[in-house]
Amino acid sequence: MKILNSKKRNFNKELDNLLLRRKTKVHMNSVSVIKIINDVKKNGDKALLKYEKRFNRNRVIKPSSDHIARSIKSLNPKVKKAIDVAYSRIYKFHSLQKFKNISYTDKLQNKLEYRYLPIESVAIYVPGSSASYPSSVLMNAVPAIVAGVKRIIMINPGYKGKQNPAVLYAAKLCGIKEIYSVGGPSAIAAVAYGTKKIKKVNKVVGPGNMYVAAAKKEVFGDVGVEGMIAGPSEVTIVGDRFSNPGWIASDLIGQAEHDVLAQCILISKSKDLIKKTRVEVIKQLKNIPRTAIAKKSLFNNGILIEVNSDKKIIDIVNKIAPEHLELNVKDYKSFIPKIKNAGSVCLGKYAVMAMTDYNVGSNHILPTNGSAKFSSGISVNEFYKRISYINLSKKGIEKLGPSVITLANYEGLAGHAQSVKKRIRRK
Repeated sequence: MKILNSKKRNFNKELDNLLLRRKTKVHMNSVSVIKIINDVKKNGDKALLKYEKRFNRNRVIKPSSDHIARSIKSLNPKVKKAIDVAYSRIYKFHSLQKFKNISYTDKLQNKLEYRYLPIESVAIYVPGSSASYPSSVLMNAVPAIVAGVKRIIMINPGYKGKQNPAVLYAAKLCGIKEIYSVGGPSAIAAVAYGTKKIKKVNKVVGPGNMYVAAAKKEVFGDVGVEGMIAGPSEVTIVGDRFSNPGWIASDLIGQAEHDVLAQCILISKSKDLIKKTRVEVIKQLKNIPRTAIAKKSLFNNGILIEVNSDKKIIDIVNKIAPEHLELNVKDYKSFIPKIKNAGSVCLGKYAVMAMTDYNVGSNHILPTNGSAKFSSGISVNEFYKRISYINLSKKGIEKLGPSVITLANYEGLAGHAQSVKKRIRRK
């Protein structure tokens, strides 16, 4: 892992370069992604199946209901129970996020309303193939269910036609009836533009690798996507002299095992903590199945930052705008009002990012690559449309109209002015 010291003159430039280098890698695949999208737009299921065979050795677009039932039956009951617990907690927290419609009538009897309507159809992308994330099914689908979305479909790449039984169980628990064994940019294109087997949707959400993130950016406008980059994952941890280096090392590795482009950063005023954490990372890396992925992530994107003040910590965190932030410090409360840019913030030594990935109740689909500076994670709000309704009274247009006519003429929009003028009673 790279070690940076905030006291050095070129610190800001070094940090910027490291963050930019990773961001460039995430965005560099747009050209190949565009070719795939255009192929699926033109050739539909034929192109979709071609890419499934190439990337996932998969010949199935839509698995049969019998296949799904048999797969779910094979799932360990203990895993089913864990998914049930997560579902109930995620549902409870997200059900508190419902919006109330607004209705306002002024003294001129003009009535203004603001109503929240669920999006009609949504595709949730759940990473698959070599990995399986039933938790991502819940994080995507539950907010959509709470919002009242009528048609929720799941796109989840299988390997050799087989999808993970836990992912299928989570989908069944969420009442998802349309399940497709496809993934990558071709799957994003299929749900955005439709094929014979897959009817297009109004919006597609969910985390994925750099190719999926690039594909969602390309189809945006033809279909809705979440208002953030949900790409390769990241964590920034703030530690102090009271922090346990073994715990922090495990948190960094836990994030690094997601993807070779995952980014893990530790910031601390304690040189001793940084040194001990580095040793612990090397030691603990030997004990996880996805060692190769975690090693590459930490070697290419991992950063250990030594700082000399709390103000510097806050400045760096707000610059990074991490997806996950862990304030593993004794006095975490002093940091809270000053942290402006983060997807989610874990407070104290027991609030570990790994817990928020599963059953705490908050959502784990969060903004990455600095997009926490201007966007938020998935919530019920993601699945609503908001419409304004305006009912003007005769008195209302006569009273407010002259002011509108003045502004319209000032802006050179005489047609606007005339459309108002015609409705005002001549005196």
